[in-house]
Amino acid sequence: MSAQNSLAVIPARGGSKRIPRKNIRSFRGRPLIVHTIETAQESGLFEQVVVSTDDDEIASISRDCGAAVPFRRPGPLADDHTPISEVTAHALKQLDPDGKRYERVVQLMANCPLRTAEDIVNSYAHFENTDHDVQLSVFEFGWQNPWWALEMRDDETLDPLFEEMLEEEVRSQDQPPLYCISGAIWWGSANVIRRQQTFHIEERAGWEMPWRRAVDIDTQEDWEFAEVLAQQMNTG
Repeated sequence: MSAQNSLAVIPARGGSKRIPRKNIRSFRGRPLIVHTIETAQESGLFEQVVVSTDDDEIASISRDCGAAVPFRRPGPLADDHTPISEVTAHALKQLDPDGKRYERVVQLMANCPLRTAEDIVNSYAHFENTDHDVQLSVFEFGWQNPWWALEMRDDETLDPLFEEMLEEEVRSQDQPPLYCISGAIWWGSANVIRRQQTFHIEERAGWEMPWRRAVDIDTQEDWEFAEVLAQQMNTG
């Protein structure tokens, strides 16, 4: 399968706080970002795999792995508050200012190292076969049932977010499935992302992937969990 006129963008800033230097910390023997770069390349879908970074070391490692780093991400797009979608929109503006080169763009977060090239290919096929401008990777909630979610007040009393599910004691097997977004694979029409500056448009669609390969690493606990899953995937 070939996706002509497709761009892969891997956002990777240097100033991660919860796990310092996360994007180039060693995961299963290689810098974390390398897993995403190599998986994107292995899919064979992209005209270009680009890393958007503000960091010299991340840029060097990415180039050594075969990714392009054709520009440096500006400071205002590398802080703790910038939506990641704006980083991808910025990459499109830098690489395709006239909007004539790329028809679609995929955003692949470096902190999702367990996705496979097959996942990327399958998500692309689904995106192309549907009539949506944006498609986000999702996974179904499991034992952490969001229908039973509670907020705890300062006095430790509990308020249910979905009161009807608790009042009526609806069994978990009778509750409709709910899905959580993963940053693993987000597809979008290049023109829509350029115009809207976000993947979170009103009619964004979902593509379900296995939860084990959808894990986002944001904390040290996530990192340890992902390492266990990676070992299982390699030995299973």
